[in-house]
Amino acid sequence: MTTEATTPDEIWRNPHAPVADRVSDLVARMTPQEKIAQLQGIWAGIDAAGEMAPHQHEFAVAPQDFAELTRHGIGQLTRVFGTRPIAPDVGAHTLARTQRQIIEASRFGIPAVAHEECLTGLAAWQATVYPSPLCWGATFEPDLVRRMAVRVGDSMRRLGIHQGLAPVLDVARDLRWGRIEETIGEDPHLVGTIGSAYVAGLESAGIVATLKHFAGYSASRAGRNHAPVSIGPREFADVILPPFEMALRTGVRSVMNSYADNDGVPAAADAGLFTDRLRGEYGFTGTVVSDYFSVAFLHKLHGVAAGREDAAALALTAGIDVELPTVDCYGEPLLEGLYFERVDAALVDRALTRVLTQKVELGLLDPGYSPAPGADLDLDDPESRALAREVAERSIVLLQNDGVLPLAGKRLAVVGPRADERGAMMGCYSFPMHVGVHHPDVEMGVEVTTVLEALRADHEVVFALGCPVLGGTDDEIAEAVEAARQADVCVVVLGDKAGLFGNGTSGEGCDATDLRLPGRQEELLEAVLGTGMPVVLVLLSGRPYDLSRQADRLAAVVCGFYPGQEGGPALAGVLSGRVNPSGRLPISFPGAGSSQPSTYLSAPLGKVTEISNVDPTPLFPFGHGLSYAPATWVTAGCEEREWPTDGICTVHVVVRNDLDVPTTEVVQVYLHDPVAEVARPVRQLIGALKVDLTPGQTRTVTARLHADLTSYTGRAGHRQVDAGDVELHVGTSSANIHTALKLTMTGPTRRVGFDRTVTPEFTASS
Repeated sequence: MTTEATTPDEIWRNPHAPVADRVSDLVARMTPQEKIAQLQGIWAGIDAAGEMAPHQHEFAVAPQDFAELTRHGIGQLTRVFGTRPIAPDVGAHTLARTQRQIIEASRFGIPAVAHEECLTGLAAWQATVYPSPLCWGATFEPDLVRRMAVRVGDSMRRLGIHQGLAPVLDVARDLRWGRIEETIGEDPHLVGTIGSAYVAGLESAGIVATLKHFAGYSASRAGRNHAPVSIGPREFADVILPPFEMALRTGVRSVMNSYADNDGVPAAADAGLFTDRLRGEYGFTGTVVSDYFSVAFLHKLHGVAAGREDAAALALTAGIDVELPTVDCYGEPLLEGLYFERVDAALVDRALTRVLTQKVELGLLDPGYSPAPGADLDLDDPESRALAREVAERSIVLLQNDGVLPLAGKRLAVVGPRADERGAMMGCYSFPMHVGVHHPDVEMGVEVTTVLEALRADHEVVFALGCPVLGGTDDEIAEAVEAARQADVCVVVLGDKAGLFGNGTSGEGCDATDLRLPGRQEELLEAVLGTGMPVVLVLLSGRPYDLSRQADRLAAVVCGFYPGQEGGPALAGVLSGRVNPSGRLPISFPGAGSSQPSTYLSAPLGKVTEISNVDPTPLFPFGHGLSYAPATWVTAGCEEREWPTDGICTVHVVVRNDLDVPTTEVVQVYLHDPVAEVARPVRQLIGALKVDLTPGQTRTVTARLHADLTSYTGRAGHRQVDAGDVELHVGTSSANIHTALKLTMTGPTRRVGFDRTVTPEFTASS
């Protein structure tokens, strides 16, 4: 080591010096190789890992000497826990040992940032598998999601992990897209509210949250993964961007780019998106990390770069600071571009400054830093499982019920491919379905009770598979029919197998050509309905499916999406009546003759009309959900008749529980703007509050709504609040409105920006 690098009075080593001064001092001391090393990641084991990222094995390289890879330092370590099954204590000590090697191998001894996936809990062996993001949305409970994220973050921090690659803030636009299961829903306000709560929880635990995928990924043509996006700037601004704008206010410290191109410009090469908008307009100061291999994709797939050096230059110019998951374009190609002055050295310093700033803020450059893990490394403790159960129970949606539910005292036939399958509870980014499937000889690592097992605890049950998710035989379906005839009620458990890149019916790279249930599952459902016995359909799926051909013959429909490892007992609790269902749909179920893409956020001509023979009305609308003990709506009203374009409108809703069991209501407030500069959604959510009611209790929900919540992107291309008539539609779903409150917005048209008010103030009093 040089004397310069070990002088005690170096500013960068002083934890009491301003962060900017420490970073500036260190940047000035570094060689080009050392600088570029901080912009790279290493994925140890990529060559032997199962398919976990697009085109992964095209980029896998022969194992290299770790000391050689890290002799100039390294920016990030990719998925120490999430590449293969490894016991938490072994993984934590392996990570600590790796960090010590990195510190000792390089001149400045800068540790790496270790990142992991954490979309349904930490994606590690023996870690609690929480419900999927669609379930988060179905709870309509930001605080519950925040508590879940805190617990996930605590487990990550104890292991020595610094960054979590979640949440996904893509607004669902086309149900055929395989990654619908990773979204929170189809409404930007709900996605932003719930997603921000997850970010706040993760960040409060000391973990760097990462917003995915900035921006437009979910609007790909025909719902095909990575397909081009063709949406206008107004839809982009009013539907795609608001969840990111909301989450950025929480102090989130990282953002990940979208794979897709929008109007021909890939996000990873879009300086207007990442530099002008994200950093300039929104004021973001954290790090931007590339989605896996997306820098190389500029050359390999998009065709906007001539080679790896060109791809690196484009991404750096756009504002991508770190290339994940492993070194490719930000390695020798970038170094060569710097050497021959084909790449601007200032771009490297800009990215490096952001990376080092974050490392300083994480304490990684402090003299007392130690990579030693925490003492408690139990990742699936009773408290975590109890919270996973709570989230699951609060997310289950009762879509339809003719009175057959609850099932108390009834003999059951349970059939279907998802009834007795532990993996049916989990999405594609859960460790068992993401990594564990590549290691069939290794135990799942967490205890999971299937729906069948949970129902057997309370009921006399006969079981028949009926058919697998895909395939099956006539004899299997016949066995299910016979089982149904032996019972009072038949519970049919259908849905998806989560997977990656075609190895499932839902998940990344598992897109659908239509919205019929996969395989022969609809045929199985028809056969069981043909017995004339009451049929309860339970869906464990990554997307809504078209149930329009069977809905009027089903006794009940219950949707669990992917409810996590505690989903079986949670569903059994709802079916038996121990749990009163309180979930609401974060995404619509398609109706007969509907077409995709279609969401409830449609302007008038996007609804049913006389000038098209296609009826897009959903079977079950956004916000819908039933209860065994529905609340009574007493009254809803507004204090004002006029609403200043810079002022507050106050709405009061009184709900009452007239029954002798606890119940829950979700009060939903929608905006209807009958006349605007551009065609606007007929109805759009601007606030919602979930309210629990004890027997006989009356509660008043008060919503203070700022005029900014009515803003939209006008013809001039900026967001504005208009004067004129509006209506607030208050109800229990986007299609079930109890009261329409008419107001007149007064005052001048106002231009608003990133600093606008984005959430209402809710209170609930008894």
